[in-house]
Amino acid sequence: MTQNSHIKIITKDWVEKAEQQIYNEQKSVGYDTREFTIEIMVQKYKTGIEEDKNDIFVPDYQRDFVWDEIRQSKFIESIILGLPIPLIFVAETSEGRLEIVDGSQRIRTLTIFLDNELKLVKLERLTNLNGFDFNNLSPSRQKKFKNTPLRMIVLTEEATEDVRNDIFERINRGGDILKDMEKRKGIYRGYFTKFIYDVCSENKTFIKMTPVANLLEKRQEHQELVLRYFALLDKYQSFPFKGGVAKFLDKYLQDQNKFLESLSEDKRNQYLNEKQLRFDTMVNFVKDHFRYGFSKYGKNPQVSRIFFEAISVGVSLVLERKSDLSPNPDKIIHWINSTEFRNIVSAAKETHKPERIKQRIEYVRDELSGESL
Repeated sequence: MTQNSHIKIITKDWVEKAEQQIYNEQKSVGYDTREFTIEIMVQKYKTGIEEDKNDIFVPDYQRDFVWDEIRQSKFIESIILGLPIPLIFVAETSEGRLEIVDGSQRIRTLTIFLDNELKLVKLERLTNLNGFDFNNLSPSRQKKFKNTPLRMIVLTEEATEDVRNDIFERINRGGDILKDMEKRKGIYRGYFTKFIYDVCSENKTFIKMTPVANLLEKRQEHQELVLRYFALLDKYQSFPFKGGVAKFLDKYLQDQNKFLESLSEDKRNQYLNEKQLRFDTMVNFVKDHFRYGFSKYGKNPQVSRIFFEAISVGVSLVLERKSDLSPNPDKIIHWINSTEFRNIVSAAKETHKPERIKQRIEYVRDELSGESL
């Protein structure tokens, strides 16, 4: 075999095939550019969000709202300074809505700021603005800010779900997006980590009721959901906001691994068996009484973390008190589709403030139990 025997001979026919493939793939990612002012963009994001009818919306495959106040503040500072802002990527749906592919953190930050729910902190250039919210700006500055244009790349309706996910992954590759559970598996090794991966996340009923996009399945989204369930079930009332949800989950997993390491084998097995029973009981209850499982309103191909947290933890809290509970599925559908619940589980703003977590979990608990526990 010669040294260059592995080299492919590029024929004219092969070049033509390559050109045809390029042409076909380019068609699948057709796009145009649009420009909205910040005021209009926020309006399109907020109007109709409770009914899931807003013109610009965050799909469930996107991560939670995770920017802290410092990062939000620096983004607002960049806009005020007139610095270049990265393009926002959206995809047009058949209904004419715009699904955010990349930019949800930015749009939600703008919404929070215009709603006077963000005080600027730790600004290094516009230091005199530290402590300001939107209303503290001068009237002329408020108008200039709201009239600032932001550019968007709009994928055409022909862009498939796979194309959107692919673009989302390519844009964010190399960053920290959606990699938290991958990191935990390598850093926090132990009995509880193994329990999540080898036992709970392999539950076939659970997998069936928690559909995830291919992108997230590769990033261990099912394991992330299991960890969130146990962590919030045990600790939701003491959830710390400033540390953020990722650090909260890191600490919980680390603590569980250390605790199990300290137990004898018999006690360790007993502890994990009890955890598994609670998880399996919750999953089977949802299967039997929730018409769409953990999917929102029966139309989402990707399970929402926020929705999953509310349902899974709320159900387990009720079953601790009423193990023989047998609610009417029609009544469950009624309150799941209520404006109140939609608003509680909407991903409009800061999804993991302690009061928001408590509100959505206890709403499910109380609706199922029929009383305030």
